[in-house]
Amino acid sequence: MPSLNFEKQAQDYYNKAPLIILGSGASAAHGLSGMWALAKHLVANTDTAGLSASEMEAWEKFCQVLDAGVDLESALHRVAVTDELTSRIIKSTWSLINAEDSHIFNESLQNQAMFPLSRLLSHMFKSSLTKLSIVTTNYDRLAEYACDQERIHHYTGFTHGFFRQLAAPNEISSARRVNIWKVHGSLDWFKSPLEDIVALSNIQGIPVNYKPEIVTPGTQKYQTTHLEPYRSIINNADQAITAANSYLCIGYGFNDEHIQPKLMARCQRQNTPITIITYALSGAARKLITDGKIQNYLAIERGATDDQSIVYSSFDKTPMTIEKNIWSLEGYLSLIM
Repeated sequence: MPSLNFEKQAQDYYNKAPLIILGSGASAAHGLSGMWALAKHLVANTDTAGLSASEMEAWEKFCQVLDAGVDLESALHRVAVTDELTSRIIKSTWSLINAEDSHIFNESLQNQAMFPLSRLLSHMFKSSLTKLSIVTTNYDRLAEYACDQERIHHYTGFTHGFFRQLAAPNEISSARRVNIWKVHGSLDWFKSPLEDIVALSNIQGIPVNYKPEIVTPGTQKYQTTHLEPYRSIINNADQAITAANSYLCIGYGFNDEHIQPKLMARCQRQNTPITIITYALSGAARKLITDGKIQNYLAIERGATDDQSIVYSSFDKTPMTIEKNIWSLEGYLSLIM
């Protein structure tokens, strides 16, 4: 297949109405902190007042592991932290990401063209589609803001309003809707004093007696995600992955055990086409391409500069270097619109 046919391949995969998978790279494009910046923030800003001697010992060991250059997820697996310490790490994580998220929201009020995702969703709805799905590991609300800017209704598992409660997908109807399945929780989800999970819109601080419902990396991730609402959200994400005819992965590193198994089974057994656009392919993503287990793929990463892209296509054994930005979502849109 001639090399420029990757453009046709991109359009063919897109025309199958892809399920969108957003990873941390999609948020990093808007300036949100990644794992490395989060780790530094946690070391500097986590409240350790009143911790027991054993908890302080665990905390100091955790900080040493991070300072030695170990990534955050590995550090949280390596050091056993108590529920109390985990709770403080979650609060510190929430404080950083929520402040950055709120800043982006305020910026978006002045900039109608801020989110390429807005244009992608709007373009996808210029068809007979009435529902689209996004699966994401991110806590931030950038996908929700992108929907709002294009006047698209979104559903994240809760009722509408300011004090939102869990609601089944069929409880809320609209002519067209984006379902956003947030498998690791969201900045606006909290455990209430009644021990149920609610969502609070536009909140700047953690209310008294409420606990943020975001799942940090590490062993707690496996325990927490067996509980509601994660269990239902992950189940809905699984159904969306199973039903999809195509996948578009934006800044996703292929390292999440909640998304991975179903996604890989579909790509390997049903040969479902997958498009990957990212700043830099993760080791896991590169392995998927090189080990030959998936047959229909198009992966694009940044080259030596922002205006260069490296394209890996299942139709061409040799990667191509293109002197154009098509690795970012903004650049990818130029291929399909």
